[in-house]
Amino acid sequence: MRISVFFVPEKMASIIRELKQTCHTLYNKIQPIPYIKERLNSVDKVFIEVGIEYCDSRGSWKTLDGYHGICSVAKRDFRIQIIEGDPGYGKSTLALQLVYDWCNGVSHSPFCEPDILIFLNLRQLGGITSFVEAIEQFLLPRDSLVTRQDVEQLINNRDINILVIFDAYDEYPDQHIEDTFVAKILEEKILRHVDVLLITRSSCIPPACGSRTGRIRLTGFDEGAREQYVRKAVTGNEGEVRKILHQFNTNPILQDICQAPLFSVMYAHVAHEEEAFHDIRSVTEFFLYMIDCFHSHAQNKVPGEKREQLQMYADNHQKLDKFAFDSLTGTQQQLVWDKKILIKKIGADFYDLHVNIGILVEEEVIDRNRGATRALSIQYLTEVRFYHKLFCEWYAAHHLARSVTSFWAWFYDFCKHVNPYDMQFVYRFACGISSAAAKQVIKLVKKKQDGDKFAVLCSLEQEENTEDVLSIVRDLVSRDVHISEKDTRLLQRTTVQMLELASHKEVPIKCLNLDHSFETVDKKLTHIALKSGIVVRPIVHLQLLIVRMGTTDVTEQELINILGFAGQCANLMELRFDGCILPLSINAESIPDQVISRKMKVSCCPENKIQFNLRSGKLESGTELSGDVKIRNEDTVASQASKVMQLMVASANNIPISKVRLDESFSSVDSDGLSLVLHSGLCLPRLSSPQKLWIETEDGREVTVDEWTGLLKYAKQCQPPKELW
Repeated sequence: MRISVFFVPEKMASIIRELKQTCHTLYNKIQPIPYIKERLNSVDKVFIEVGIEYCDSRGSWKTLDGYHGICSVAKRDFRIQIIEGDPGYGKSTLALQLVYDWCNGVSHSPFCEPDILIFLNLRQLGGITSFVEAIEQFLLPRDSLVTRQDVEQLINNRDINILVIFDAYDEYPDQHIEDTFVAKILEEKILRHVDVLLITRSSCIPPACGSRTGRIRLTGFDEGAREQYVRKAVTGNEGEVRKILHQFNTNPILQDICQAPLFSVMYAHVAHEEEAFHDIRSVTEFFLYMIDCFHSHAQNKVPGEKREQLQMYADNHQKLDKFAFDSLTGTQQQLVWDKKILIKKIGADFYDLHVNIGILVEEEVIDRNRGATRALSIQYLTEVRFYHKLFCEWYAAHHLARSVTSFWAWFYDFCKHVNPYDMQFVYRFACGISSAAAKQVIKLVKKKQDGDKFAVLCSLEQEENTEDVLSIVRDLVSRDVHISEKDTRLLQRTTVQMLELASHKEVPIKCLNLDHSFETVDKKLTHIALKSGIVVRPIVHLQLLIVRMGTTDVTEQELINILGFAGQCANLMELRFDGCILPLSINAESIPDQVISRKMKVSCCPENKIQFNLRSGKLESGTELSGDVKIRNEDTVASQASKVMQLMVASANNIPISKVRLDESFSSVDSDGLSLVLHSGLCLPRLSSPQKLWIETEDGREVTVDEWTGLLKYAKQCQPPKELW
């Protein structure tokens, strides 16, 4: 630790001690199930690694090997890291694990390295005007001896390594105000020496951040993570473990829902506590089941005469519904409330019940309205929040479901100003709660950008109106269906669910285009994994699959795996690659029998009729190259890759190549003289049959002696062209 001569070491030790004291309270009250209050856990007792990725310099998402990798990514170029994820994906739990590592000096964790770690939940910071005020009011104890001047001196000391974690940016009441201290830190206008981790939903990324900002995202639980959690935090009994895992693995809808760790954790604990299991068919059913379990647990603890009253509160929650909806949709989202104000809104008995079962959570904080300072007597008050924002969205959805059918004009105006993806669970829950509301919601949602796909997601929440859902799906899959790398995870997941529904109902699917979203095929060939972590399982009624992969060179094994997946799509007749470099041949014995017997067309560069001969395993071209093949720098990477493949196949099959022209696209020659490297990163390997090779450089660029030497060496490696320009 580097301590400035201007900062007293004893004071530093006091601040660290008090910060750790507060943090200790935070990470030691983890409740996997809200109503089981007697089982508070330390975060390290329940934490399981979720899937985690980082965004590289090209904008592609790459897998990180565990949360420790966040530090290695940050050390490259970034001072600020945005950690994003969908609702319930374990963002806050991860943040508390980082806090635990620092407080306890976990030696193998890089998060024990900062001198100071400051953890602030932005949900609580509405109206707070300075970073110092936030630390003073939410992190220092009542009897603190640390002064405001001490805090200011600490955070402005560039010799101290400080890490700030801002949790729940998506719940920050002041996120739309431009000049808050949080906005200034993120834009690097103040405290440029401080490292920052910002935790938020994927749909709520700050509009402005400094140039040294990176992105991390959480991709949820896979089967292995679910099993780890059950064994670590639920039960050690092997029979009970198998019973819980069986529920996950035999219900594909539940499996998809429980990719979100929050849902997975809640269901695992409830399944362990309850004898009866539930056949979950939608997110609405899942949440309704969880809420019923919470209330049943409370009713089982009271005499019979009180159960009716508790059941009445469970069935009638209109006041809480409206309060939740207004809090989410107001000018400033407000997700923390004064206890006294909330009791006036919903009633004391109703309030007590929902605190007792854990849906509402109390927190004691400084009463900022009293104007107290630490020099005077500080007053505290009790603030209240939902256990998780999803619970707020659940109750808000009930209000929306009731209102949409009665106040159509109001809902129409509301939809014009709200992005459905920002309130996805409110919309989805509302559709699952009321079929009448679903009709109105879907009608308006379809008018939004990508609204057709979101409408399908909403429709899947209903048990009725199956034909209405299929009508939407039939229309969508009669056209090309795209899953783009630029799509949100929610949009990608919605598209996959739509394809699965169409295939299940035997609706023909014209085309699926994986537009730079493809990552890999798993080793067992059971699914395609997208870069987002979303999984695409074999689609029986798919007819054409297009895989667009940018500058990627596809290996022989990768191609064989993709063919293996394609073979399991029983009605797939064509597999097409675009924008990537394929091997010129593969082992023909490795091509799946289903692909051969179905006479599946496997092609790239369809305009040039390049496709695999499934008997020989070789790429062949149906056209001769009589004219120029021009690779221009302004061409898309996909177009350049197509032309490179065209030349490679022609060369391999001894098809004459009249002329190759590199129009300002030439970058260099590789060290062995075997390939020409293009500005796009693609490589043009040596060719066996070019008549002319024409290289036109950018205006003002002179070819160096070394470059000429490399070009001559490359030309010699080819069957020498007659002309080199």
